[in-house]
Amino acid sequence: MLHLGTETDARTTATTPAATGAPAPASTEDHGAAPCDLVTVPARQGLEAVDILRRDTARDIGPVLHDGACDTLGFLVPPGTAEAWDVPGSACTRTAGRGLRIPAEPPAPGSGWLLPPEEDAPVTDPAVLRAALDQAARLIEAADNCR
Repeated sequence: MLHLGTETDARTTATTPAATGAPAPASTEDHGAAPCDLVTVPARQGLEAVDILRRDTARDIGPVLHDGACDTLGFLVPPGTAEAWDVPGSACTRTAGRGLRIPAEPPAPGSGWLLPPEEDAPVTDPAVLRAALDQAARLIEAADNCR
């Protein structure tokens, strides 16, 4: 799974320089990007959700990370999402505003952008993501029951 910190219960707390007391690295790669949380899901469900979100042109989808080694997708969502995130089969990494920002390069070794960051869709709306993940889970269950 795309872990950016240490796990607590079903959620993950991001480890950043501010959280560890280390000085923040000077970086110009930030480009003023807003902080974000990260929702991770199994790749199969995540790919279905991406398809659902992309079919609805009225809804923006933010950056999506793919971690092939762990077979997960990570959706960048607004900070604070982790506090209310309770979607079964997923986890949400909390940053609590401590500096996880949308990076130009994927933040985890071995990961890559399925959908890279764009100016006009900085993060995915958590309510929209929740609905897409629920629909994806139902589609996967129906497909699996046809076997």
